[in-house]
Amino acid sequence: MFKTKIKQIKDNKVYSRPAVGTAILLMGFALLMVSIGLAISVGAAKINFLTVWNSILNYDPGREADRIIVSLRLPRELGAAVVGAAFAVSGAIMQGMTRNPLADPGLLGLNAGASLALACVFAFGTGANYVTVMIISFIGAGIGAGLVFGLGSMSRGGLSPIRITLAGAAVSALLSSLGEGIALYFKLSQDLAFWTAGGVSGTNWTQLKIIVPVVIIGIVVAVMFSRQLTILSFGEEVARGLGQRTLVTKVVLMTVVLILAGAAVSLVGAIAFVGLMVPHIVRFLVGTDYRWIIPCSAIFGSVLMVLADTLGRTVNAPYETPVGAIVAMVGVPFFLYLARRGGRKLS
Repeated sequence: MFKTKIKQIKDNKVYSRPAVGTAILLMGFALLMVSIGLAISVGAAKINFLTVWNSILNYDPGREADRIIVSLRLPRELGAAVVGAAFAVSGAIMQGMTRNPLADPGLLGLNAGASLALACVFAFGTGANYVTVMIISFIGAGIGAGLVFGLGSMSRGGLSPIRITLAGAAVSALLSSLGEGIALYFKLSQDLAFWTAGGVSGTNWTQLKIIVPVVIIGIVVAVMFSRQLTILSFGEEVARGLGQRTLVTKVVLMTVVLILAGAAVSLVGAIAFVGLMVPHIVRFLVGTDYRWIIPCSAIFGSVLMVLADTLGRTVNAPYETPVGAIVAMVGVPFFLYLARRGGRKLS
């Protein structure tokens, strides 16, 4: 089996579908554009597509529709798209690195760690700007990931998918409880409610100018290491047999995961299941080659978050349903399906 896997990789037979991948990528991009246009059009004030397009190209602050589109709805939906891409790519990387089909930033302690860090910022860092919040989120995500992988590797058998999943559940529960405890003690429940439930309302251009370059750089680095990730997903022994420096690859990719997850949580809060669902859907469409999985995950993660935000704004209008709740309604059954289907393979 070991030699067969190495031969498959050398012969470039890693279930890659370049033609399908290109088509899926283009279709996904078109779907993303339509989704953003639809999201901007619907709401308390309904605006047609032509007005949306005209407002973006010929912005006039004197027109009310232009102000609504450019100042409120466009940054909100761009924020949803960027965050969706960040969560989906970080989930794809984690699934490839750990060979764990249940890997997701929200299930392995990263989101909970970042949320706890945010609680500490609100409690002790009065007047912290968005850059500070983002940096603290990175640190919190790193602490969460370190605890999960540390606990998962304490047993004699070392790290395994099921141990990582169980450690992630335990660490996430602990860090979430600590964050909620800090919020209650310092009377910050209302301030943290936005991040706890997950949502993109209130996203502005200043935040986007900071987070967009960070996420783009993270995704570009992930694409640059996508071939190494594909090889690593076959197993560490296979990767070493092909002469790959697995430690360097893991350090770089884990850093990318922390950056993407930390940046996303700093903007919208701890939203789970995006990084779980999207890579599985994309893998079904384009195969197991991460050179296609990563860019397609970025596109479809963006589509999922934009559609979830649109549904959250319209399902109970004029009130908003948290995006995290909308995603969880689909993500929980998907998680249970994966656990039931692959439970035996995880042990």
